[in-house]
Amino acid sequence: MLRTLLIGLGRAGTGLHLPVLHRARATHPELFADQPVLGVDPARPPTATTPGLQVVDHLREARRRLDPDTTVVHLCTPPAVRGALLEEAAHLGYRRFVVEKPIASDRTALDRVRQVADRHGLHLHVVSPWLHSALTDRIAALAGDPADIRAVTVTQAKSRFRRTLTNPSHTDAFQVEIPHALGVLLRLLGDADVHTASCTDLRYKGVVVPHMGGAQVALHHTAGPHSRIRCDLTSPVRSRRITVDTAAGTRLVGHFPVAQDDDTAQLDVWRHGRRTRELLPDDALHRCLTRAYRSFAADRPAADDLRLHTRTVELLDDARRLALASPSRRPQEAAHHAG
Repeated sequence: MLRTLLIGLGRAGTGLHLPVLHRARATHPELFADQPVLGVDPARPPTATTPGLQVVDHLREARRRLDPDTTVVHLCTPPAVRGALLEEAAHLGYRRFVVEKPIASDRTALDRVRQVADRHGLHLHVVSPWLHSALTDRIAALAGDPADIRAVTVTQAKSRFRRTLTNPSHTDAFQVEIPHALGVLLRLLGDADVHTASCTDLRYKGVVVPHMGGAQVALHHTAGPHSRIRCDLTSPVRSRRITVDTAAGTRLVGHFPVAQDDDTAQLDVWRHGRRTRELLPDDALHRCLTRAYRSFAADRPAADDLRLHTRTVELLDDARRLALASPSRRPQEAAHHAG
């Protein structure tokens, strides 16, 4: 059975990973040790006591309490600092890592992560709830071969004013929601190149946060289909929607769960003008982490998944460079299209 060390005690670490780990421990006692999770945050001390979490001051103290041979490290820090922390933990003997998406912020950071992983023989599992989603599995089964798909559009919308204004952990909108969608598109449609990309600034009462209002990416896939991601981080309405149009005329409209207090996805299947709705239990992060721990317990790295996440970072880097090199960016473009 495996214990857990959380590095990074912000929204991802204590708000997402920790509750799922508690549920997973109850449902899979053969994988998760019945002992408290240890946590450390290099950026800031914790402000409150969290049930089920024991906080230590630094990684060396965690190493004295946790045997690397039976520990999984969750790296929940911002992308820009993950390479350094990954190397520090690897030097302490840890080999199994769950890494928040995206695995790196750009190609330079990705190269560092690869070098550290290769040098220390690390087993990395990237957090990718949408790739482990029951909705994604169902859409893949219905859509079939990429050559049978004409186009896919993903819309991601939510209000992110407070986090953007108070937490500079992300430097552009391409790092927030788009990695979820991009991984799914690569799974459904295969490899791709970035065709167009744009991003907008977040504006609030005279304050401007560059590149954090939203983003768009259009892709051309090697197998033939086109896809588009539209992300609005200023929307008053939350939505995580994927629309798949097949060459046979079927339209699939899927809605991923948008909040922690609900784990039901919905899928509308349109054929010949008639709609059939399916409801799918979809606790995707639970599935993602459980699969990771099974892989760690069996010592079987998921090479295909890591290649997909590596390609995701490369395409995100391409999209960011293209968007930021644009001579003009209309401030309301992403919000207009993501509604």
